[in-house]
Amino acid sequence: MLSVCAHGFILAPIAVVLIYNLLGRDFARRHFVWFAGAGTVWQLGSAFAAFALLWRTGGGSYRFSIFWDMRAPGAAYFELSTLKVFLLLMIGLVSLVSVLVARQTIDANRSSYANLLMILMLGMNGMLLVTDLFSLYVFMEVTGICCFVMIAMFRSRADLEGAFKYLVMSEMASIFLLTGFAFLFMRTGSLRYEDLQGLTATGGLLEDRLVGVAMVLLLSGFSIKTGAVPFHSWLPDAHQSADTSVSVLLSGIVIKIAGVYGLMTVCRLFEGFSSMRTVLAVLGAVSILAGALLAARQGHFKRVVAYSSVSQMGYILLALSTGTTLGLIGALAHILSHAVFKTTLFANAAALHEQAGTLELDEMGGLEERMPKTALSSVIAFLSLAGIPPTLGFWSKLLILLALWQSGKQGLAAFALLASIFTSAYMLRLQKKAFFGHIRDSLTDVREATGTVLAAELLLTALTVLIGCAYPFILSALGAQGLL
Repeated sequence: MLSVCAHGFILAPIAVVLIYNLLGRDFARRHFVWFAGAGTVWQLGSAFAAFALLWRTGGGSYRFSIFWDMRAPGAAYFELSTLKVFLLLMIGLVSLVSVLVARQTIDANRSSYANLLMILMLGMNGMLLVTDLFSLYVFMEVTGICCFVMIAMFRSRADLEGAFKYLVMSEMASIFLLTGFAFLFMRTGSLRYEDLQGLTATGGLLEDRLVGVAMVLLLSGFSIKTGAVPFHSWLPDAHQSADTSVSVLLSGIVIKIAGVYGLMTVCRLFEGFSSMRTVLAVLGAVSILAGALLAARQGHFKRVVAYSSVSQMGYILLALSTGTTLGLIGALAHILSHAVFKTTLFANAAALHEQAGTLELDEMGGLEERMPKTALSSVIAFLSLAGIPPTLGFWSKLLILLALWQSGKQGLAAFALLASIFTSAYMLRLQKKAFFGHIRDSLTDVREATGTVLAAELLLTALTVLIGCAYPFILSALGAQGLL
């Protein structure tokens, strides 16, 4: 069973693309939701099954290959672990929400969307499953190209501008990463994780300047993919110009897999480099503050949410800077909470655009009367974003604060706690301008969102509350496994 799940993460998206494109163009266009949805549901089901099977065996790992014999000397292989399965589950969840939103927001290029979504999932799945840096780069490029095409898919001026900015920053990240990989290969003769871990753990190469430069380049490249300050400039433009179903993917999961997971890998390979943790702490603190201040100045719903992602990625970087198991768990918990509440906010954006016809905050107001379910969904997402109990976001931020405090970074813990005030400020402004106050005359005919967009909002809102309420039991289970 585990073998079927593991192979499916690579083969299922390919199979969906092949079957989908063998059908007639008109049939495929009409039923794109079913094919794209089938791929995401398979991912979710496989991730749940794999997590249960690995948990039963004590949280070990499972190695596998597809078209080659991994037992041959030096052969590459894929690897599945509980951490990777957790992130694979996040890919499935966010992709499913993207499909639900796309059903109502995408009229043209439906076939392109379905194909690109499956290839995007393949790229992200591959990044998680590979066990060497060069294969990670290859799948990261697949992910990046898909994002570029999806942003530019409708070929409007705004789409092309946002896609161009994404492409430029993405290629800059690729240059940094390839150069860093080259330096590591020059010194070690290998890019396999197990080889690099063994060498850096001895302490001999930690003093090597070439390896130090490689670490800086890798941190810079993956920080661009994460959208951390000062590499954040592409994020708001890409989010605003792209279709909302694509924005769901970009903020909900792509920056976490292409960026944060890459940083997790760097942290594991260079765990003896104390300066690396200092860099992550500085990047995290600056991102939290700058992202929040920039979000407070925006007048477009999606740009506020985009800059909010910059700020929230800072919390994850702070968690990684601790170098502790609790910090890693806090980072993963915030990946989950951010994926849920940020995807909720973009689903709200889709509902507002479809029903009110605008996402400019100055053109909205009083929509709580006309769209009460969307307003409630948005408020709960805001509470989670601000870290208010018992929502999901409260627990993830609590774990990050505890990790910072226990690692001796009490000042950063206090800063992260106080920064939540800025988060509350810009989100309160967003809620007030969009949903509260007197309704404008031009919006009196607006009605509540319906269909799959409303279903996505309600699903994510329920997850925010239910998982938040169940979090103490989840922490108890992690403690029983010796992870806390």
